[in-house]
Amino acid sequence: MLRQHSKGFTLIELVVVITIVAILAAIALPRYVALQRDARAAKLNAAKGAVGAAAALVHAVYLTRAGVADTAACTGGGTANNTTTICTESGLVAIANGYPVAALGGANPGIAGAAGLTSIFNPTAAQLAAEGYTVTVAGTVMTLQIVGATTPANCQFTYTQPAAAGGAPTISAAITTGC
Repeated sequence: MLRQHSKGFTLIELVVVITIVAILAAIALPRYVALQRDARAAKLNAAKGAVGAAAALVHAVYLTRAGVADTAACTGGGTANNTTTICTESGLVAIANGYPVAALGGANPGIAGAAGLTSIFNPTAAQLAAEGYTVTVAGTVMTLQIVGATTPANCQFTYTQPAAAGGAPTISAAITTGC
């Protein structure tokens, strides 16, 4: 009588495979989590750089125009007076003391729109959240945090518009310990 060969894995083979998968998961998972943290920190630093560059560019236009109102309409409509609004390639940006304002939801965007944090020129808080940013504004201070951070308060930076003419905005150091 011929013996039939059974098909499948033995219990020992299954235990060995499960053990190998568990070891690989124990090694790979912490590296994957670290990559996510690094990606959130990089996104925060990129946003901080975009905000700093946008503030400098808007201020350069402000100085160049010297308060003389534009005669031609800006992209998207409206004419810049170059004291409270500046015309950019995307549209009018609201300014105070020569720099973008720290505001959301106004007729003209402030620093969030000027920095191009989303593909929408005048983004709302919800549109910024869809792009992975939590943005809050309190007076003249905008706080930008990254959605998904383990400790959002430790994954942020702030932009404070200048309080007086001749001043410069304050952009805090990026805190990345909680990203």
